[in-house]
Amino acid sequence: MHVLVAGAGWLGSALVEALVARGDRVTAVRRSAERLLLLERLGASALPLDLAAARSPERVPADVDAIVACQAAHADSPEAYRTAYVDVNRNLVEVARRGAGRRLVYTSSTGVFGQADGSDVDETTPPMPMSAAAQVLVDAERVVLEAASTGVHACVLRLSGLYGPGRHGILERVRSGALGVGPGDRAWMNFCHRDDAVAFVLAALDRGRAGAVYHGSDAQPASRADVARWIGDRLGIDPASGVAAGGPNRRIISERTRAELGVELRHRSFRDGLAGVAGPGG
Repeated sequence: MHVLVAGAGWLGSALVEALVARGDRVTAVRRSAERLLLLERLGASALPLDLAAARSPERVPADVDAIVACQAAHADSPEAYRTAYVDVNRNLVEVARRGAGRRLVYTSSTGVFGQADGSDVDETTPPMPMSAAAQVLVDAERVVLEAASTGVHACVLRLSGLYGPGRHGILERVRSGALGVGPGDRAWMNFCHRDDAVAFVLAALDRGRAGAVYHGSDAQPASRADVARWIGDRLGIDPASGVAAGGPNRRIISERTRAELGVELRHRSFRDGLAGVAGPGG
């Protein structure tokens, strides 16, 4: 396939590498030409382009077979989110419409779920956005799913808290005391290692159903207390006490996605994914 990776950042770069390795032709898109140089060395074609621009679909190669939308916002605000996710998705849907049979996979976020009651959340659970930014993420999904209802082969893949090479901030949160034990520390945390996120994207690209919603998350959500204590043990420190848990509390379920798409996790829990970088433990 000729795959357009729209937003070749931390996740997108790993996806580009995986696609090239399996023999696909890849066009990688970022706003910055300089940041695309490494991906060119990996064998991808570079396309410096602002995908939110009104005429950006006209600059996409005509022979693209599939699109992965894994763009990221440049700032943490509803306005930046709307530009990065809603506006860009509209343009990528337009690209998909211009080619018969083109596939579109949008990597959304489990941040669309704001449940705070510890409930299980699967692929059929309606979104419950609890912030303006989360509502934008729901709107961005709607752009893709509405396109699927009108003939575009598009699907949504929601990813849980991503971590992996170069992104182990969870360790620093425990080290600094930002993540510890205290009120509400039985709240669920949900993770997905970048290796597995790439596997989910490739599977959705190859086998995803038009209009489907998938969950890319590991098999063992863990409580904040368990996360803090396990990492603290690995770092040789006691996690901070009296730290109140904030944010949502829901257990992201991905069994249905893994079964349908045939995804075998390399890291079934955060423990597997962090074992090589967090230290040997006590």
